[in-house]
Amino acid sequence: MPDKMKEQFAQQLFTAHAQAGGAIPKSAICKFTDDILQLFFPQLSEQKFASEKDILLHLGLLEQDLHKILLGMPLPEATLPELLATSFLDRLPGIYELLLKDAEAIANEDPAALNVEEVIRTYPGFLAIAVHRLAHALHQLQVPLLPRILAESAHARTGIDIHPGARIGSYFCIDHGTGIVIGETTHIGNYVKIYQGVTLGAMSVAKEMANIKRHPTIEDHVVIYAGATILGGNTVVGSNSVIGGNVWLTESVPPYSRLYHKAQIKVSRSEDPEDSIIFSI
Repeated sequence: MPDKMKEQFAQQLFTAHAQAGGAIPKSAICKFTDDILQLFFPQLSEQKFASEKDILLHLGLLEQDLHKILLGMPLPEATLPELLATSFLDRLPGIYELLLKDAEAIANEDPAALNVEEVIRTYPGFLAIAVHRLAHALHQLQVPLLPRILAESAHARTGIDIHPGARIGSYFCIDHGTGIVIGETTHIGNYVKIYQGVTLGAMSVAKEMANIKRHPTIEDHVVIYAGATILGGNTVVGSNSVIGGNVWLTESVPPYSRLYHKAQIKVSRSEDPEDSIIFSI
């Protein structure tokens, strides 16, 4: 690269860095999330608390950390970071109760789960739900950017993509989870179970329609099996329904529905081993 071009490039990059101001590194934001989950669940904690006073002190530090993070966010004018931080901390008891129910649901629904402790310590589905509930609280408080950073950090760690705007009820169970996509305006009821590869998505819409409900509604006690795709803001899956694997659904179904995809599989056999196909993978 010629020196002149290098100087111009360096100037361009410096301008971008200068305009970024005091943006908080993503690592600090992810640490804030991990600190909350470690406070919630002793199974995850790297810190031992000797008394309730220690817990109160840690809560105060979390509020200070969030305040610092919010100072680096592009908040609307007249929005006070300290009030947002306090409002978020006020929501933590409710989030904690929801997560206890989620862990219980996963432990009860997955025969491979030995107990709730195993779910909390090891299950990517539980981690994705936990981060989502924190991100959703910030989304409800209309905090920009930060909820999406949390959601994408969980996506990277678990392979589960939940938009922070999605509304999810209690006792939510994700089994395996890899490849799940849950869109921004999805509404999910209570006692819903979702397997890997499920998409709760939108039909193709214009950008100017971003503020409409584009993603489906899943009512209570629904099970959605692996690879199912459910699309559209007007699509409602009625309560107590079962959506089978690989189903493609773009219209509503009433409660107690059973939908399944029937594939045709043909099996042939060769008597001559020389005619067999040998696969090398």
